Amino acid sequence: MFNKVVLVGHLTRDIELRYLQTGTAIGKSAIAVTRKYTANNGQKAEETCFIDITFWGRIAEIANQYLRKGSKCLIEGSLKFEQWQDQNGQNRSKHSVSVENMEMLGDSSANSQQNNYGNQNSNQSGYAQQNYKQAQNNAQPQVAQQQVANEPNDVYNEDGETIPF
Repeated sequence: MFNKVVLVGHLTRDIELRYLQTGTAIGKSAIAVTRKYTANNGQKAEETCFIDITFWGRIAEIANQYLRKGSKCLIEGSLKFEQWQDQNGQNRSKHSVSVENMEMLGDSSANSQQNNYGNQNSNQSGYAQQNYKQAQNNAQPQVAQQQVANEPNDVYNEDGETIPF
């Protein structure tokens, strides 16, 4: 079986960071992903999907430090199914994404300064841009590198910019 999710979107709220008794960090937030398409009648349309996400360990601490509501990021992880009972005894469920890798994105002017990782001398506006994978000793999954090399550059985000993967 294979369970892999890759999403590019904007955080809908600030990250709520907590720690387990073992000391492991957990960060919870949500991401809004908008898909633009042409409907059957030829009209341009869009739909936005809101997905809960959970960061774990060091990535949770980094995300909490640099990301805020509205921050644009790429997340890679696995889909999780959660079930619980609400206060009225009703069974509830939802899908969420457990984040394994994350890359902070910004507008096109900030993308050229993406690897600053908290550099105080950068002339970026907003939050500091950084590449999480570079922070992890420049280790990138081999699968992700193959996907970048084989994918055509005809995928666009909501701003009409080419998505670089």
